[in-house]
Amino acid sequence: MKIEKRLLPDSGRKKLPPQDDLKFGAYFTDHMFLMDFAQDTGWRDPRIVPYDNFSLDPASVCFHYGQAIFEGLKAFRGKGGGTRLFRAIDNLKRFNRSAWRMCMPQVDEQFMVEAIKELVKIDERWVPSECGTSLYIRPFMIATEAFLGVRPAKNYILSVILSPVGAYYSEGFSPVKIFVTDKYARAVKGGVGEAKNAGNYAASLMASEEAKKIGFTQVLWLDAIERRYVEEVGTMNIFFLFEDTLATPALSGSILPGITRDSVLRLSRQWGINVEERAVSIEEVIDKAKSGALRECFGTGTAAVISPVGSLFYKGENHPINKGETGRYAQRLFDEITGIQFGEKGDPYGWTETI
Repeated sequence: MKIEKRLLPDSGRKKLPPQDDLKFGAYFTDHMFLMDFAQDTGWRDPRIVPYDNFSLDPASVCFHYGQAIFEGLKAFRGKGGGTRLFRAIDNLKRFNRSAWRMCMPQVDEQFMVEAIKELVKIDERWVPSECGTSLYIRPFMIATEAFLGVRPAKNYILSVILSPVGAYYSEGFSPVKIFVTDKYARAVKGGVGEAKNAGNYAASLMASEEAKKIGFTQVLWLDAIERRYVEEVGTMNIFFLFEDTLATPALSGSILPGITRDSVLRLSRQWGINVEERAVSIEEVIDKAKSGALRECFGTGTAAVISPVGSLFYKGENHPINKGETGRYAQRLFDEITGIQFGEKGDPYGWTETI
């Protein structure tokens, strides 16, 4: 399919925000990508148009039955000034897995990568260059058919919007404080926890708000049945460095298969680190935090890349990790992944591509 372009004149484009004050997801570029799906015609009318509001029927399925999925990836102002994408095809593969789980239409992954490249190229002046900044890319799909019966919709809109961003957490790369909840559950095996759909994030809001009110950055979720086994943080997968073994919860159907999670696993195995994907109980984590066997804990995700965890709060007790300081292994992973993203290090995995 050929992408139609209806672009703003230079005089109609927005003023760029200051790079030293980029909030996460607060600013949006001049243009967006759109494409429509109808059951009888398939995907049609791919276009890049000025960023604007949608017009949707109040009975659109996305408002009532939650058929809405999204992805998150980034473009970086790389070494030498070029713009680079990181693992874009892997994000589009995960987008299709989410679409399948939510009974939504699949997309041509390579076509979507090319569409994203074209959109970023058009709005390339928005790619920030300050250390720690990037252009966040948000593809999403919503069901637009207007009806109130419970079944998959027959009509959809797919869009891609762009946002220049700084650090996801106000702490930057400093360790965050995590609240472990055994009161609420986010997802259950057999549900949609492994899909990047809107409802998963809505389910996390109550616990996150309660945690923030008492001074914590994020929530660590336990399994929904026993409330015993660690799953993930609200916006990140979670890793534990037990002595010389790096452990992370195995993908079990209720955990998002993170792209950064996979990057960490591949790098760690390449470096000769003993890696375990397995069930990790909160009792094991707390016991090893108390004994000092838990040397480091960190989250991984597109937004924050690597986020060191300085303490876990569980059942009324705070458990510092690595004296509340950033660990050497978290720092090494952060330096390696961001080095690849910005073109400052070699990329033997083929994770990046220049636009």
